[in-house]
Amino acid sequence: MSKYQFTAEAQPHYLPDQSSPEQAVYSFAYQVTVHNRGDVPAQLISRHWIITDGHGHTEEVKGLGVVGQQPLLRPGESFQYTSGCRLHTPTGSMRGSYFCVAEDGTRFEVEIPAFILDADTGGNGGARVLH
Repeated sequence: MSKYQFTAEAQPHYLPDQSSPEQAVYSFAYQVTVHNRGDVPAQLISRHWIITDGHGHTEEVKGLGVVGQQPLLRPGESFQYTSGCRLHTPTGSMRGSYFCVAEDGTRFEVEIPAFILDADTGGNGGARVLH
């Protein structure tokens, strides 16, 4: 096991009540669980998302923390949050990374595996994760 190891898992959901397909607006929520599987405490400092719609249009979102927080996770701890995005197509995907700093000053990045956004399957694309 790596001394510095966070994992991230996302579970998307389509939000029909916040969508308007006739106006090409599809809203999705996604719940992310970040887990510190390493040996040292570390803090999630920033996020970088790459959101791609069904036409291949890509949007990048960068910012400090997640949902206004920069959680410090000790070994074995998890942090869970819910956020959302809108697409102009009924399908798309998201992937990204977190930038973290360990208590000893070591900096590392955490990959957020790509996942499917799909209005036809309730948002989770059959819970498919892209590899």
